[in-house]
Amino acid sequence: MKQRLTRAMIALGLAAAATAAGAQQHLFDNEVVLNRIIHRLYDRFGEAPAAGGTGQATPAITWHGGPVMGGAPNIHLIWYGDWNQANGSDNAGGQQIIRDLMWGLSGSNHLSINQSYSANGTPVSGVLGPVQEASVGYIAGNRAKRLRDSDILSIVTTYTNSHGGPQSNAIYFVLTSSDVNETSGFCTQYCGWHTKGTIAGTTVKYSFVGNANRCLNGCAAQSVGPNGNAGVDGMASVLTHELEEALTDPLLNAWYDANGAENADKCAWTFGGAQQVAGNGASYNVTLPTAGGGFRNYLLQRNLSATDSKCYVDGVTKQQ
Repeated sequence: MKQRLTRAMIALGLAAAATAAGAQQHLFDNEVVLNRIIHRLYDRFGEAPAAGGTGQATPAITWHGGPVMGGAPNIHLIWYGDWNQANGSDNAGGQQIIRDLMWGLSGSNHLSINQSYSANGTPVSGVLGPVQEASVGYIAGNRAKRLRDSDILSIVTTYTNSHGGPQSNAIYFVLTSSDVNETSGFCTQYCGWHTKGTIAGTTVKYSFVGNANRCLNGCAAQSVGPNGNAGVDGMASVLTHELEEALTDPLLNAWYDANGAENADKCAWTFGGAQQVAGNGASYNVTLPTAGGGFRNYLLQRNLSATDSKCYVDGVTKQQ
């Protein structure tokens, strides 16, 4: 979820001790939080189908006149912090899980759910452009591991300065290692968010997603991930959620419901009923190809179809 200057965004909680089967989540008190996405647990209010359910999500999501991201937006992965730790999560293998996710999502049945959204005749294509990435270490000073919201845009700005300048048809993801806190509420009020900003006169779309290894009970659906990295496997689900919303509501004035909930918000922390179990005991609901010719399994939150206001895992087979 997000906020415009004229409309406050409501934060209603995190998943805590969630299970892959979509067990009831803990709910925090209502809190107004500015300029970010908060994962809202609509099943507690009857606004979305219960985890694994097949009913319609209410209130209806509607278009408010703003653009969607058409074509094939470029994806930028900005690795912030130390991604070379010996903790089994913040490492090269964890980074590869995210790279494979971005490659596999492009043109996938899962991302095709977003093709039900359009603006002024321009649809969301369901295809992503090239993925670029860079590791940026820590910012200087005592905020290196205690970031503010303003620091996220500063990190994106520094990245664009050395990567061809800001791009309007792109999404910049700041992906933090698990030793880094985003002090406005990571792990206590949200697991990730997306918004817009201005760099050198160009409007950019950007997102914060932290490694869920920092708070598995809050930001991961299970303590064992299908790729053997619970923190990054949880991060993959949150990143996909933010990607879907950035594509359908990039300037925070396109697709959302009467309560301010965007498409993925309305299905947050629900994973559908057709899950499978990996060899390590982790649940998964999506299998995506990798650039190397293999496949990876993920447990991804469902997304809302604008066509019938239902939550799906697969937009082609209509698997819920």
